[in-house]
Amino acid sequence: MKKEEISRLITYRLEQAQTALDDARFLLDGGRSPQGIVNRAYYAMFYTAIALMQKIGKVPSKHSGVISLFDTEFVLKGIFPKELSSDFHKAFELRQLSDYKSFKVISKEKAEQTLNNAAHFVEVVKKYLAL
Repeated sequence: MKKEEISRLITYRLEQAQTALDDARFLLDGGRSPQGIVNRAYYAMFYTAIALMQKIGKVPSKHSGVISLFDTEFVLKGIFPKELSSDFHKAFELRQLSDYKSFKVISKEKAEQTLNNAAHFVEVVKKYLAL
């Protein structure tokens, strides 16, 4: 893949991440479901991580693969702090819980914290990508 194509893909994924963050903020401000907030916040992180994967030319097909590669390629190598990994894992687990497990209620506070963590995640990775 050509450098400019990769750059366009990275930009596209970061735009998706920003849209997901904006959606999560809109849901929070509108008093909507914590489940929806967590979903959009997680996807903001996921799309941002996919942008990173584009940069290194490795894009796993599964969410767990993206998270694992983020850890091995960026956290274990000291590029990003462990807190970003922890936040990413927590958001993934909450999204799994809220999207697929019945009778598990997520608090508004937990959803808001997930959104704040996602916003921080996106900001740090954007700085790294210098976009």
